[in-house]
Amino acid sequence: MIFCLLLAVLAAGCESKSKARAEARAAYFAGQQQGMAMQAGTNSVWIVGDVRTPAIPWTDDLTLARAIVAAEYLGPGDPSQIVLRREGRPPYLVSPRQLLSGYDLPLKPGDRIEVRP
Repeated sequence: MIFCLLLAVLAAGCESKSKARAEARAAYFAGQQQGMAMQAGTNSVWIVGDVRTPAIPWTDDLTLARAIVAAEYLGPGDPSQIVLRREGRPPYLVSPRQLLSGYDLPLKPGDRIEVRP
């Protein structure tokens, strides 16, 4: 009986290690995809964080809220903070509460949005 318990514990440890390796591999490939997407072109807006689509093609009517919706935020809950980075400007902090209350910002090509959990 003790032997069975020991085998069960060892098997669980192996699953945890293989699960951790799989998660690390997935994170690595997601990072590679984000990096390639950021190099794709300057007529895009990039969203950094737990999103399905890190590069959104820029259009004249693209706003911060629309970009986050298009990027498909995947976090476990609402983001805690959103940071808009634009070349030559200091970072601009936006709370999700502001976006939900209707406050939105037009985006420019090359803007980078950080969605923080």
